[in-house]
Amino acid sequence: MGTDSIIINLADITFSFSSGQDIFDKLNFSFSKGERIGLTGANGSGKTTLFHIIMGLLKPSEGRIKIFEKHRETESDFREVRERIGLLFQDADDQLFCPTVAEDIAFGPLNLGKTHDEVRKIVDETLETVGLVGFEDKVTYKLSGGEKKLVSLATVIAMKPEALLLDEPTTGLDEETTERIIGFLNDSADLSYIIISHDRGFLERTTDCLFKMKDGGMERI
Repeated sequence: MGTDSIIINLADITFSFSSGQDIFDKLNFSFSKGERIGLTGANGSGKTTLFHIIMGLLKPSEGRIKIFEKHRETESDFREVRERIGLLFQDADDQLFCPTVAEDIAFGPLNLGKTHDEVRKIVDETLETVGLVGFEDKVTYKLSGGEKKLVSLATVIAMKPEALLLDEPTTGLDEETTERIIGFLNDSADLSYIIISHDRGFLERTTDCLFKMKDGGMERI
């Protein structure tokens, strides 16, 4: 692929937590349009940290971040990134903050300037996609863990992002719901994404290549 197809390019990224725990040491990584990457690794190896650096939620001590052909350093630099790349947090409670399911799904599109009629249509379509028709008025915090995970995914899908970063999308889901997510990913031919998961079988069915986080870097497996 040409350079204009590169969505994310990380060069020589070094990151440590304030506790002194080293996570990345000169990490290099690129992700292009059309790629579907699975990411594995031990707990604490840096998988979620990688996503948070890409989205500007964490700042590396060294290295360069280039996303959509622009260098990203400041908070304002990452606003565009967050509109064009959808991040599914590992913990659904970090993603959901509105009283009802419909309000949570509508929040992103409304902030993108969509009309109320457009947003209503987006909410209906998204609920159908994730299999939550009839959940519009349900109180979010009263949902089960699996239902919250689906609503979280719905809030990301509703933004119609150009790429997805999915952090453990099937945690807490039953087999039927997991199959629904697999179907959505496989049916979305134009979607580019990176998925973090400990479920190797899930990754083998939804991604084209696998990488493992290890010893401050990343290796293809």
